[in-house]
Amino acid sequence: MPAVTTDNILALPRLLEPDPTTAVHRPVRSVTTAPTGYEGEGFPVRRAFAGVSMGDLDPFIHMDQMGEVEYAPGEPKGTPWHPHRGFETVTYMIDGTFLHQDSHGGGGVIENGATQWMTAGRGILHIETPPEALVASGGLFHGLQLWVNLPAADKMMEPHYQPLEPDEVLLLSSPDGGALIRVIAGDVAGHVGPGSTHTPITMQHLTIAPGAQVQLPWNTNWNGLVYALSGAGTVGVEKQPLASGQLAVTGPGDVLTLGGSPSPDARTDAFDVLVLGGQRIGEPVAHYGPFVMNTRAELQQAFADYEAGRLGVIPPNAIGIR
Repeated sequence: MPAVTTDNILALPRLLEPDPTTAVHRPVRSVTTAPTGYEGEGFPVRRAFAGVSMGDLDPFIHMDQMGEVEYAPGEPKGTPWHPHRGFETVTYMIDGTFLHQDSHGGGGVIENGATQWMTAGRGILHIETPPEALVASGGLFHGLQLWVNLPAADKMMEPHYQPLEPDEVLLLSSPDGGALIRVIAGDVAGHVGPGSTHTPITMQHLTIAPGAQVQLPWNTNWNGLVYALSGAGTVGVEKQPLASGQLAVTGPGDVLTLGGSPSPDARTDAFDVLVLGGQRIGEPVAHYGPFVMNTRAELQQAFADYEAGRLGVIPPNAIGIR
């Protein structure tokens, strides 16, 4: 890890140091450790947002870290065909390969730094599964799936699919070259990532060298979440330790500070983190299974619509159907 990198980080556009006389550094409000579990047909995940209040997560709903796991031949697994309504799924493959297909015509290969952005809207069916070649050979598998809520006014919008290839990801450097910043969506000091989002958010994957530090300019009106993918490091100017599988929720401010531990863990030198922020929707959330709505009655309607076949039809050329 990671798949998207550069041979010369010093050739990338660099962030400017924030003005130390005006910067308001975001404090760390909480750190939680993600429990492990299984998803789909049985692939291992870490539930990154477990134990965190919806108020702190808004506009995000759910995130699974898939792997990091080295599969033996015959072990790779995915998800069967299943429905969604009322939000967007963002699948980011750091290493490995997933195939995606949906009932609205979207689909393709997600691999080695690519991102699939699927707006479920009023309803969609989809599948994510490893290709047969990967099932046969085994191999490294590591990714994330993030759920981004939609406001009530957009929950019944038309479904949409947006593929983001690895070479579309915007690469930036910290001022001293100690951190590589991959901007998947949102704006970082005027540098805009390729993801088109209905709910305003930023999504960044950083690799920070041991002992290095980066200060990210941050929207004061948004939340700021930092999830450690691998390695060890710190969050905030108070240097709150953060280890693999932990999530830090930060408080108000316009600068988010991250650092790589000078004594990294034995498996990797670098500190890899996913950094998320978004505009709070501030509406009631009714979430059950594959649906995210505003009321219990809307959830019940979503299940009824799914059972009646109104959320889409599995296409005749469907993958994963034997």
